[in-house]
Amino acid sequence: AETMSRAEELKAIDEARTVIAKMAEGAADITYSLTQKSFLQLGQTGRAGAWSEADLANFEAVRFVRKLAREQHSEALAQLARRMSSAMNIGVTTGQDPFAKVRAMISDMIKTLQKDAKADATHKAYCDKELGETLAKKNDKQAQIDKLSTAFDTKSARAAQLKDEVALLQKALAELAKSQAELTSIRTEEKTSYDQNKPEMESGLHAVKLALTMLREYYSQDAAHSKAQGGATSIIGLLEVVESDFARTLAEMSATEASAQAAYDQVTKENEIERAAKERAVEYKTKEGKQLDVAVLEAKSDREGVQAELAAILDYNKHLMEMCVEKAETYSERSARRGAEIAGLKEALSILEGEAVLLQRRGFGRRHRGLRGSGRESGTLLPPSM
Repeated sequence: AETMSRAEELKAIDEARTVIAKMAEGAADITYSLTQKSFLQLGQTGRAGAWSEADLANFEAVRFVRKLAREQHSEALAQLARRMSSAMNIGVTTGQDPFAKVRAMISDMIKTLQKDAKADATHKAYCDKELGETLAKKNDKQAQIDKLSTAFDTKSARAAQLKDEVALLQKALAELAKSQAELTSIRTEEKTSYDQNKPEMESGLHAVKLALTMLREYYSQDAAHSKAQGGATSIIGLLEVVESDFARTLAEMSATEASAQAAYDQVTKENEIERAAKERAVEYKTKEGKQLDVAVLEAKSDREGVQAELAAILDYNKHLMEMCVEKAETYSERSARRGAEIAGLKEALSILEGEAVLLQRRGFGRRHRGLRGSGRESGTLLPPSM
């Protein structure tokens, strides 16, 4: 009964192959590409019977990988599918294990994808770390530049202000010196005039006093002269007025000279105090200005140094951006795609491994030896289930 059932199975398979050969060969070529043999052409290699289940598993794995390649738009998976198909066809022709090489290909591709995923994750971790550190360094350098720029601007403004203040002080000192010189000139003229007029006044006053003494003595000694007492009185009275005027003028001249000298001395003293204060201010401000000029140069040099460091950081950041920023596909998209590819390949591998276990249980080797001849006669394989 079992022999009869097996003969009927082979007959049914042969009839199915004939139908497909007449009607579906073109569709098979289109579907499974020109790079692999169609299932119909495999009938010419001399294998059928117990091999058909293994071949169907292989073809199912190929179809699964090709579908996965289309879904993920992966040329690598498409190439894998072509290589699997080619290896399967060679195995069919040579009688080699229909699973081992295909399983090895899938396993290698899974390892490659996992290796790529690990490398990609390492690359992303490196990029995240470097981009984060670079951003922190950029912000730090920019903060330093801002701080140095503020110091540069503040010190430059203060240095310029000090220069203006020194210029104003020097102008005030020049005006003060000019004023003191004019004051001294006036005081000198006044003193010269006083020194010239005082002896004249003193001499005139002395002469009037001497004349009065002489007249008084003259009119008092001779009685004959007393008759002229009235005229003498007029002369003496006039000289006394002159004496009084001379004495008053001399006193006023002396008082004016003393007052002018005191005022001059007071103003001169004040001017001297002011001059000393302004000269000290000029000295201190000039010294501070020179120190600020040095500080400004240092701040400028420091800022230029930090700007050069920032430029290097920005160049490195540009390099990182070119290397790390995904333009066509982000890391998350790439990771999801690679995960789907790995999961799909593992599923394809499970198809093969499941079929291998099944064939092992059914005594795959014995049937292969017993039916190898009949397979060469009928040479029929069913196309994979779509």
